[in-house]
Amino acid sequence: MIKGLRTVAYPVADLAAAKAWYSKVFDTAPYFDQPFYVGFNVGGFELGLIPDGKPGQTGSMVYWGVDDIAAEVERIVALGATVHGAIQDVGENIKTVELADPFGNLLCLIDNPHFDLKAVR
Repeated sequence: MIKGLRTVAYPVADLAAAKAWYSKVFDTAPYFDQPFYVGFNVGGFELGLIPDGKPGQTGSMVYWGVDDIAAEVERIVALGATVHGAIQDVGENIKTVELADPFGNLLCLIDNPHFDLKAVR
């Protein structure tokens, strides 16, 4: 049986800069910090940084949950991200946005009032 999201991995060319930036974005230090991989615990899920990778903005998109999408966009843009796709209401008061991190990856956010944390396994 496939379970829910566990890890999102972003390739980065500058591991030290990416570690510092994501520490600010998620307001947490990595729990795993090695030259070959840096891992952050974000709300029980993992954000991983892989060094010497080729960042990109194509392929799968992973959305991180937030409660106030406009405030988070403002905060993360102030940290150096750019808006790749504006905040959109995709229906039933669910809002999404795509930000570009300083390393060439997409950092996507979702404000979904219907998300049921009790259903996570």
